[in-house]
Amino acid sequence: MLCRSSPGSYSPAPCHGGLRPIPNPIPSFSLASLHLASSSSLHLHLHLISPLQVSPSPAPSSSQPQEFAGLIDEFEQTRLSRRQNARSTALLRLQEQQEKIYVPSLHDEADGENLRRKIIEEASLATKRMPRFPGSINFPKEDAVSVLTSDDQAFKQALEIRRGVAAEVLKAALSAGRLSKPYSAKIVTCLPNFVDRVVIEAAEMKVVPEFSHLSFNARAKRYIQGSGVVELVKWLKHNSLTYPQIGKLICLCSSNLESVRRLAEWLKTIHVKGKYLGYVLVKASSILEYKLEMLVEIVDFLAEKGVKREWMGFVVSRCPKVLTLSMSEIEFRVNFYMHMGMDEKDFGTMVYDYPKALGFFSLEEMNSKVNYLKEFGLSTEEVGRLLAYKPQLMGCSIEERWKPLVKYLYYLGVRRDGMKRILMAKPVIFCVDLERTIAPKVRFLQDIGVRQEDIGSVIARFPPLLTYSLYKKIRPVVIFLLTKAGVTQENIAKVVAFDPQLVGCSIINKLDVNVKYFLSLGIRLHTIGEMIADFPMLLRYNLDVIRPKYRYLRRIMVRPLQDLIEFPRFFSYSLDGRIIPRHEILVKNRVNFKLRYMLASSDEEFNQRVQAVVENRRSFESTERHSDLSDTGSNQAVPDVPTDNFLADEFHVLTKK
Repeated sequence: MLCRSSPGSYSPAPCHGGLRPIPNPIPSFSLASLHLASSSSLHLHLHLISPLQVSPSPAPSSSQPQEFAGLIDEFEQTRLSRRQNARSTALLRLQEQQEKIYVPSLHDEADGENLRRKIIEEASLATKRMPRFPGSINFPKEDAVSVLTSDDQAFKQALEIRRGVAAEVLKAALSAGRLSKPYSAKIVTCLPNFVDRVVIEAAEMKVVPEFSHLSFNARAKRYIQGSGVVELVKWLKHNSLTYPQIGKLICLCSSNLESVRRLAEWLKTIHVKGKYLGYVLVKASSILEYKLEMLVEIVDFLAEKGVKREWMGFVVSRCPKVLTLSMSEIEFRVNFYMHMGMDEKDFGTMVYDYPKALGFFSLEEMNSKVNYLKEFGLSTEEVGRLLAYKPQLMGCSIEERWKPLVKYLYYLGVRRDGMKRILMAKPVIFCVDLERTIAPKVRFLQDIGVRQEDIGSVIARFPPLLTYSLYKKIRPVVIFLLTKAGVTQENIAKVVAFDPQLVGCSIINKLDVNVKYFLSLGIRLHTIGEMIADFPMLLRYNLDVIRPKYRYLRRIMVRPLQDLIEFPRFFSYSLDGRIIPRHEILVKNRVNFKLRYMLASSDEEFNQRVQAVVENRRSFESTERHSDLSDTGSNQAVPDVPTDNFLADEFHVLTKK
């Protein structure tokens, strides 16, 4: 047999061919500890008493040490006896005698408090002995004081042990379901709430007689198998859901895990793709408790209002909140847009382009944005067309996006009409960032020499300028005009201010092609630059428009190239609508004008000029004939008919007069 040689240890000794206990003195302990041991039936074995297992008790009176000393001697003598149950008998006798001779009294609470503090200090010097059994989990040792003063610590430790066991059981179940161990570990880390549910359900199963005899591990395994979580995890993983999405879905559905599979199958029927399936289920988790009839009613109503069924999956994937709205809210939001003049086609395309315009924002926020747009002079129908074309305006904040932009444009000289034009021509400007997108382009225009008062008109006449990339579009065009098109530094600001649309042209497909064509006509580069400064639109015309006009000018009208250099706006007029008819009038009346006076006037002004030149010529011819008839003796020759150049010079003289 084994006998303790010291507290907490065993030391065998040979005795007559066997083992016998070695006598050892009883461990030293205080009288208060002895009293605590004798007052509790749970501490019968004094040699197993640990300071951590005692609790504060009243201090004995000073008249009792001798009686306790006698009891201790008797206990030491009986402790060496080899009779069966000798130790238990000695303890019982000791307890009976102590109950007779000692009655605890606490007349002085201060003494009891001092004794309690001393016991706690003694207990803090000892180490708590943790239970060791197969499968136990080691936890960091707690302070003895916290063990004595906190009853929740033991419960927390037990709960953590149960959680760890439940997590391991869940991992084993997932691994048994043909999921690899790394995948099982990742999924379990995403299921903290479900692990707690396993702990709770396994504890409740203890009350059921059918499972009362099972261990906690067996009960946890029974619950996991019955919940169907393993099959659901495999099915969701097969449908491209991520581990966090799987964990969140399982934690959100309280008891009915089958509702997740049922809802996912329905989302597939409305064309929600696999990679968006988890996003919709997580973002619209409240629909897990909805009936499918409610969701089908919402989808059918939107299909009647212009949202095609093949678009429905795209709409729900971008804005899952649409399915969480009630039927009355859906109807009110649809009527909100229909009352602004939208038809079913416009409404359907608007919802497809920006689904959040229907179900993401509150009704109050939608009304405030529509009213703000009306302040620029837009009617209700114009706002409806604007939102149908650019529904992303509903996603912009009035305070953070629109008001700073309006103040900035007003500072640049853009007034209310200009802002209305910007909204109708390029509403995306009200959706971009002011500091990072618009302000750098305005500073660039100022750097190349565009005057402050002209920047507002440039923006109002060509709003897309603010949406182009500064380093990929605007700067390359300006550099091309300066280096390849012959525009000087002094004229570049004039070119951009007069025709900002030139910045939007392609360098390779438009600008470079036109410059090379004019060079092929024999025009020098610096002359082309002057022509562009005089008429910047020259580089924006297609060659299919320029070539026929140039051929007619040179072959039919027989005009020199210098006329074209002096008046490059010649290419802006219609060949069949203005150039040919007016040239025929000039030929018919034997009149020749410069291109500027031939084309840059209305039909009425042109006819007046032609009649004035014709009348002047007739009066001149009649004067010449009259002088010839009166001078019969003269041998002078009759002057020739004035040429076209002479008539043109006469016309300039008359117009100057």
